[in-house]
Amino acid sequence: MTDAFIYDHVRTPRGRGKKDGSLHEVPAVRLGAKVLEALRDRNGLDTSEVDDIIFGCVDPVGEAGSVIPKASAFEADYAFAAPGMQISRFCASGLDAVNLGAAKIAAGSDELVIAGGVESMSRVGMGMSGGAWIMDPSVGIPAYFMPQGVSADLIATKYGFSRDDVDAYAVESQKRAAKAWDEGRFQRSVIPVRDQNGLLILDRDEHMRPSTDMQSLGSLNASFAMMGEMGGYDAVAIQAHPDIEAVNHVHHAGNSSGIVDGAAAVLLGSRAGGETLGLKPRARIRAFASIGSDPALMLTGPVDVTEKLLRRSGMSLADIDLFELNEAFAAVVLRYLQAFEIDPAMMNVNGGAIAMGHPLGATGAMILGTVLDELERQDKQTALVTLCIGAGMGTATIIERV
Repeated sequence: MTDAFIYDHVRTPRGRGKKDGSLHEVPAVRLGAKVLEALRDRNGLDTSEVDDIIFGCVDPVGEAGSVIPKASAFEADYAFAAPGMQISRFCASGLDAVNLGAAKIAAGSDELVIAGGVESMSRVGMGMSGGAWIMDPSVGIPAYFMPQGVSADLIATKYGFSRDDVDAYAVESQKRAAKAWDEGRFQRSVIPVRDQNGLLILDRDEHMRPSTDMQSLGSLNASFAMMGEMGGYDAVAIQAHPDIEAVNHVHHAGNSSGIVDGAAAVLLGSRAGGETLGLKPRARIRAFASIGSDPALMLTGPVDVTEKLLRRSGMSLADIDLFELNEAFAAVVLRYLQAFEIDPAMMNVNGGAIAMGHPLGATGAMILGTVLDELERQDKQTALVTLCIGAGMGTATIIERV
């Protein structure tokens, strides 16, 4: 099998996913074009040599539909020879795009692949693509369907995380993200978004609230208590996990991932593909895996897929220097830390989606790039990247510097 290397990565800043967010004026196709343009220009890329462009997009409908990476390639003035593919595995879509690109390279079918994702959540709302899991009771009932926030509260209840625990984690995420920005840790990979006249629209993640503290979070009401109780989802949770007497609702907007707009792209290639461009690889995709997990807990997939990935790769937790786990909800990360007894200093060093936001289809590629930059900054070797996924799944990838 051919090794798949990471040669470069870029992302846009994350804009608030509301009509008053800075990136609301920029359609998803244009966000995707921005990261494609940046990879081309930074690396002197002959785009006719690109074998595929794979983007994750969780709600690929309306202006975000119809194979958006190909549309973004048109917008970015790529050669017509560069094809496109659109995939969705909910929140892991951006990471799965990278894994799929790496698999194509490893199989010898491709030499150069751009993989990543895009989501404009201010323009195409979350859940706009619908789906049987959400809409069809014959599917949702046996899957113990409930909103993800209720599942996050179920995790907190089952594994003993209090409101103070999840709030304290959220405060730390905000502090780490603010420090990372203040120290310029994202400077190499975050590209500014400009309008057609070259005027700056956004060059910094705008969802962050660095002044967040326990007192400000303590004033927020739990977001999912009413739907859990009045909507009947607490009963579903207890039916799935009868060891729980009642769901303790602890999550709210301040300790959950933010709704944002953004795009990310990773330049992947074989060694020969990189040599064609005169590029030096920064890291190797060492292993990756996906898994199905408990659909009621829904968001514990990172634990299950990490066990699978380490087993199949012949590695152990001791082989991993840094961990990056998407902060969909605070309890997701706390459960992962608890399950593997990981030092919190090794996890999400630069903050995460609680502080900076979660542009669904792009996040996996974003956090892969973040942890690669951090490996280089700390002069460490190996990182594991993972995300929880709707309907009870998990995806994880191990990268190592070369």
